[in-house]
Amino acid sequence: MRIVIVGAGMVGAQLARRLIHEKHDVSLIEPNEERARHASNRLDCLVIHNGGNSLAALEEAGIAKADALVCVTDSDEVNMITCGLAASRYPGLLKIARVRNDDYVKLNTAQFLENGAVLGIDYFVHPDVEAARSVLNAVEHGAMGDILVFADTPYELGSVEINGGSAFDGLAMKDYRNLVKEDSLVTLVERRNETLLPRGSTVLAAGDRVHILAKEQDLDHIFKLAGRSERALRKIGIVGGSRVGALIAEELLGKGEKHKKRTVPGKLFSFFKSIGPWSALSRSRRRVIIIERDYNLCRDLAARYPEALVLNEDISDESFVTEERIDDLDLIITATEDQELNMIAAIYLKSRGVRRAIAMVTGSGYVTIARQLGVDVVIPMKSVVVDSILSHLMGEGITAIHRLGSGDINVFEIELDPGAPAVEKGITELNLSGGGLVMLVNRGVEPQTGGLMVRSSFIPRGDYIFKSGDRIFLIAKTGSEGELEKFFGTFQGNTP
Repeated sequence: MRIVIVGAGMVGAQLARRLIHEKHDVSLIEPNEERARHASNRLDCLVIHNGGNSLAALEEAGIAKADALVCVTDSDEVNMITCGLAASRYPGLLKIARVRNDDYVKLNTAQFLENGAVLGIDYFVHPDVEAARSVLNAVEHGAMGDILVFADTPYELGSVEINGGSAFDGLAMKDYRNLVKEDSLVTLVERRNETLLPRGSTVLAAGDRVHILAKEQDLDHIFKLAGRSERALRKIGIVGGSRVGALIAEELLGKGEKHKKRTVPGKLFSFFKSIGPWSALSRSRRRVIIIERDYNLCRDLAARYPEALVLNEDISDESFVTEERIDDLDLIITATEDQELNMIAAIYLKSRGVRRAIAMVTGSGYVTIARQLGVDVVIPMKSVVVDSILSHLMGEGITAIHRLGSGDINVFEIELDPGAPAVEKGITELNLSGGGLVMLVNRGVEPQTGGLMVRSSFIPRGDYIFKSGDRIFLIAKTGSEGELEKFFGTFQGNTP
């Protein structure tokens, strides 16, 4: 697949690196000379020092033969105009624009349903909404670890760190089913600086972070076996009242329904379930505190969310933490634009007695550090955006992707077309050189006794046969994309 990326900032460079690693043909356009030079020295692709809204630069990057254009500069307007410029000459090109302005997404939603996409843009990716939803998914599950929720299935992929002395500490995987009676699967083990796809001989240990697939109602009980106790999150603090913090508060307070209808088109997100739903009962019992040091922003937040307690304070002020009893929070969410402050504040407040902590960081490099320091859930904003873009880039075979662990493991969503090579083959025939695991199958709607039609989702066993129309979720090491293409189908466009 040939992709032209406009913008070589952190998102553009990370996206390019992953696509190059997966053997795609990538061209980068970057107007900033220093960024362009940095990208050229570190990435094995064509890097052009020019503006993306230049048709000459796009053509030099190979737009005429490209399958997709991704615009991720710091300017919404440049991203949209560049897509529109490319659409005027190459209407069949897949075009993705990162935007932060809600009004642009609203315009695209209204126009898309009736008159087609604005400026020919196929997908808008909204970083703040993507990040907020990741936070809210974690809150909904008690902030006990990262949660990946699969649409149209009752299953979730949750991660939790094993506590010493728990039932999981010293458990051999061959004995897992003797302990855990629920329908579940250990899909991944993170151990210090390595990531393991578990086998029967794998022995779990304190400090390991395990990723477990199970139904929503069973996951909390399984987490308890790992030594994590559940506690209702009634008093929640949000540090930072800017875009992401406000979105989180809006949903926690039950005011997000209007916003969701206004700004969240079906094409905006990847395959995870949408935010919520939040019950009226849980909202009525929840107390939300917003901590923001900008006075004018605090006034605006207090007017928008009268049910919340809005404090115009600096979270790094120790006396403030004591006076306002911030240390008795059930959960703190640090969502400022300063990732170091987010990490430090989350760790400090946990040391003062806050039960759980969610910290937002810029990139995936801080995830392992923050977890080892005691942060329960870490949301890498740039990686969330990259995952969303990659999901849109996939074609009829591999339709969505999400990166786990330290970055060397992917979760793929794969739709099996009738002509896919895997159809009518057994699961044992999938032999990836780097290892892999089909962890979940969604077979769609099937007739049941009494004429009822229900959706069939299940964890496949050794006798599973791939069927046309199956939507499968598979975990595999990065670099397995070529083998997956041969077995399940092809990426959109042609792989060089």
